This record gives sequence, structure tokens and C-alpha cells, in this order.
Amino acid sequence: MENKSFGFNSELTLDPFVIPPGGKYPIFFLGLIIYLFGIFCNLTLLSLIILQKNLHKPMYFILFSLPLNDLVGITAMLPKVLSDIVTETNKVYYPLCVLQAFLLHMYGGGILFILAAMSFDRYAAICMPLRYSTIMTPRIVVCIISLVWGLDFVLIVSLFSLQTRLPRCKSVIMNVFCDNPSLLKLTCGNRAVNNIIGLFNTAVMQAVSVSLQAFSYVKILITCLVSRRSEAKTKAINTCVAQLVILIIFEIVGTFTILSHRFTNVSADLQKIMGMLIFLVPPLLNPIVYGLYTSEIRNTMLRVIKKRVSN
Repeated sequence: MENKSFGFNSELTLDPFVIPPGGKYPIFFLGLIIYLFGIFCNLTLLSLIILQKNLHKPMYFILFSLPLNDLVGITAMLPKVLSDIVTETNKVYYPLCVLQAFLLHMYGGGILFILAAMSFDRYAAICMPLRYSTIMTPRIVVCIISLVWGLDFVLIVSLFSLQTRLPRCKSVIMNVFCDNPSLLKLTCGNRAVNNIIGLFNTAVMQAVSVSLQAFSYVKILITCLVSRRSEAKTKAINTCVAQLVILIIFEIVGTFTILSHRFTNVSADLQKIMGMLIFLVPPLLNPIVYGLYTSEIRNTMLRVIKKRVSN
């Protein structure tokens, strides 16, 4: 009977956290603070790029996609989890579950492609400074941003569209949020094609992102070593360290998320927390890392704050 329940009225059951008595509201308010802090930091970065004319440069137009993507990730996951905790409900409509999973996977692929695009921009700026303005024209920047989101969208759509060919024979999501592996476990039949396409998409995202970033940063490193100008080296460090830190953070928490589906000898709640890290840690740390390591953003923010205080 469940195989026929694909309409908007079909419900799935999520596997909730085991919360001790009296712990519901402290956990909820802690999560709410984390969410609001993440929203504030990313909206602040977005507002600076939009409103401050000195940040209207190719680098920051591409960077604009990063906090936007982080807002998608943390908003698609955390409010639903917090709502379920405080209301003690663990139900979700199937279409909304698919939507949440789709947005979360778009977020994951988006980070990789955005970082790759930003690394290319830094490569052009540092290794070819005299040609930078002719390479990173407004048209090229628009094409790069469109390619980032378009390729991400196509890969994720191809992944989720395969699920329509499999009948659903279960209704319990063994997690506190929906993602593709959890949805795939609800189906019956041969999942080999889905697993292969899933691995292929992951491999494509990682290969494109890591190879382009490796190429860009190796070229930047070589340029720094052969350059006699200390100013060029300082610029390279200031503009690239932030992106490398963000990539490392994402890969570390991404590994924990992947392992959360593999570990069977740890508690279920710990598995769920590990699975949530990728949607919490980068959105919280990315804007802070950029604020600390990118002098232009940091100085712009301090100037805006100083202006507000003086008024």
C-alpha cells in the first residue's frame, strides 16, 4: 500500500533524538541561537557585498554565492529539526522531505563548485595581474556563477530523478532530517544504478573542485616563490588562506557526515549529530573566516561599524 502513497498527503516518520526530561527547551534555545547567529553572519556578509561599492569586484561577486549557499543549507535543515524537538513531532510529508533533501544536496555541491570558482579568480588575479581585468569581465563572471549553480543543479536533479523509478516500501527515515541516502533506504528493488550515479556525481564534484583548486593554488604558490615583491606574497596569503581553511573545514565535516551512514557501533544520536555537522559548521564559520582573513572585508566592516557608532 505504501508504494502508492506518493501524493502530498503521504507522511514519513523521522527517527527523533532521545532527549532526557527537561532537556527539550535548553536544546531548542541553543539550536535557535546557533541558527540566528549563522543567519546574522551570512546576511552581514551578503549586505556588505551588496551595499559597499569597494566590494563590487569579480572576487566578491563570486564570493556572494557562498553565504547565499550557506543560508540555504542551514535553513533547509535546522529549523525543521528544532521544530520537531520542541513540538515532539517526527512527521514530514514525503514531497517536503524530498525538497529538504534536494536543497541540502544542492548546498553540499554548491560549496565545492563555489570554492573552485573562487580559486580560479585568485589564480587569475595573482598569476596574471595585468590581464585580470580582461579575463574576469562581467560577462565571464556571470558565466562562472551560472556554471557553478547550473552544474550543481543538473547533477543533483539527475541523482534525485532516479528515485522515481523505484517503489517505496518503507515510511521511516532513520535520521532527524531527509537526505538522499535516507530516502533511498525507503525504496525496494535494485538500487545499484542509484548508488552508482550517486558515487559518480560525488566523484565529479570532488574531482572538478579539488583539481581546479589544486591547479590554482600550486600556480599561486609558484608565483609567490618566484616573485620578489613581498606585497604580492602577502596578497596571495590574505586572499587564499580563507578559501583553503573553508575547504579543509568542509572536507573534514563532510567526512564525518559520510561516515555517519557507515558507523554502526556508535549511538544513534551521535550518528545523527555527525550527519548534521556539514550543514552547521560551514555556515557558522565561513563568514567568520572570511572576515578574519580577508583584509578588505574586515576593514570595510570596521569602517561601517565605526560610521554607525559615530552617527
